[in-house]
Amino acid sequence: MKIGILAAGITPDELRSKYPTYAEMFAQQIAILEPELSFEIFDVRLDEFPDSTDTCDAWLITGSKADAYADEPWILRLCEFIREVDAKCQVLVGICFGHQVIARALGGRVAKYDGGWGVGVHHYQIADNVKTPLTQKDIAFCAFHQDQVLEKPEKMTSFLSSDFCQHAGLIYEDRILTFQGHPEFSKAYENELIDLYDGVTLAPDVAAKARQTVANESIDNQQLMAWVGQFLKG
Repeated sequence: MKIGILAAGITPDELRSKYPTYAEMFAQQIAILEPELSFEIFDVRLDEFPDSTDTCDAWLITGSKADAYADEPWILRLCEFIREVDAKCQVLVGICFGHQVIARALGGRVAKYDGGWGVGVHHYQIADNVKTPLTQKDIAFCAFHQDQVLEKPEKMTSFLSSDFCQHAGLIYEDRILTFQGHPEFSKAYENELIDLYDGVTLAPDVAAKARQTVANESIDNQQLMAWVGQFLKG
């Protein structure tokens, strides 16, 4: 079974010598959990798209520094691709930008959040009305975003939320699964990102609080990545 990874962003140049790209993070981590899966990466931000949605059996869209609500040609083309994947009832997973652009393509609304940046380890509550393989009611993993899904698509159910992010996880049947946070990010990588953007796009007090959460909070990446791998298998 082949999984197509639509790489909407890439690890910053300053960190490339130490860390894989976002697409590679997913391919490497999921392959350990689901060794029968194979992966093909398409750099959609450079307009490198598959010939067809049938090129792969299921799809995953990574994070990106781009705005999911922007009208850059590659983003509009990605929205069309998402709608075609949905129309063909294929499995689709989205992370951060991927979460947002899927919501946009399917009728939701994405915008810059008035509450500022969500950075560091965030805790989310799991909705009681959604069945998931997660074993607790509170799940924690790394976040790094200023944009949010402010209105979800009508067909999708919001299953993760927090005071900071109302629609932190969206699901539609057994076909579409999206997360605002980053289950692929290690705490070490999150710290490096915080250091990189401290005083640039992140105010020093925001960066300091984020570092504190990374130091003090545990993350549930293994559960989340296991779910992503199983979900992609359909």
